[in-house]
Amino acid sequence: MNANQSIWAFTLTLTSLAGGWDWSTRKIPNWLTVPAFFTGIFVRTWIAGWRGTLSSLEGAGLALLLLLPLVLMRGLGAGDWKLMGAVGAFLGPVMTLFVLVSSILVSGLMAVISMLRAHKVVSTLRNLWVLLRGFMVFGFRKNPEISLDNPGLLKLPFGVAVAIGTLGCFLAARWSW
Repeated sequence: MNANQSIWAFTLTLTSLAGGWDWSTRKIPNWLTVPAFFTGIFVRTWIAGWRGTLSSLEGAGLALLLLLPLVLMRGLGAGDWKLMGAVGAFLGPVMTLFVLVSSILVSGLMAVISMLRAHKVVSTLRNLWVLLRGFMVFGFRKNPEISLDNPGLLKLPFGVAVAIGTLGCFLAARWSW
């Protein structure tokens, strides 16, 4: 197994475990994400020296920075945020962007399916309008009615979307189309 395959093996294992855990509990535990973050840095350092360390920190920092506003507004859980930081530590900045975009697309598809299955299309679209209008008027502030803290809203296991997005990026990288 070469270095690239090792990194993908670690990342796919991490995201599969996190996705399964998130599916069953709707949480991603620190005991999984925090050691994975440091393992990602260690593995990339071991493989590529200081350049690997720098790439690992750039990937983790990019994921954490891009998702921080969503965490602060309570639109994304801290476990999801830390999972993407760990993925960034393994994959570096460029592939982390691909995984993040793929995960967001998968999450959007999951949201549409959940919305249709729960017959909450109208209320979801109304909440989306309220959220967008609030952002235009007040800027990026959290809305207590539209957050993870509201038990009446549909919540998605973003860890599952990350696992599927990571697998999709791995397959695309493996068999470049």
